Amino acid sequence: MAKQFPQLDPPHQAFIEDQHMFFVGTAGSEGRVNISPKGMDSLRVLDPNRIIWMNMTGSGNETAGHLLDVNRMTLMWCSFTTRPLILRAYGTARTFHIGDEGWDELARHFPTHRSARQIYDLNIDMVQTSCGYAVPFMEYTSERDTMQKWVDGKSDDDIRAYWADKNQQTIDGKPTGVPV
Repeated sequence: MAKQFPQLDPPHQAFIEDQHMFFVGTAGSEGRVNISPKGMDSLRVLDPNRIIWMNMTGSGNETAGHLLDVNRMTLMWCSFTTRPLILRAYGTARTFHIGDEGWDELARHFPTHRSARQIYDLNIDMVQTSCGYAVPFMEYTSERDTMQKWVDGKSDDDIRAYWADKNQQTIDGKPTGVPV
């Protein structure tokens, strides 16, 4: 039932735009594989073979550390409503931090967010769809305001201090490259 494509076709892009969350998967050459759910207004399809997404401050920073070692990434969306479908975009990604050349150009695609930690730029080499028949129906009710409340209670220095304390290493002890 799975089908592969060399790029995102217009129906794939429409499906992505309809989803409220996605998952990112990365792994270094050694250590644990990481899969994280992502939400908010943080992802843009720039063209059929390119997706960027803004990563917000979080309790870990596995993706950044993995990409310093091995630059492969998989993004996945699944339908929790109507027609069952799972869509994966496979490729290689680059990390951009605030202040890096290219950050400003990429950041203009997103609303400003003080907790933005990185932007990932995925070059897609394969897209795969599969049935999703076992994915349950779930109802979207709203975005969480927890991140915004956390950010509103912090200064920019507080956020950088959090990065220094919580985001400098992966759970396997590898560096993440987050500037503080």
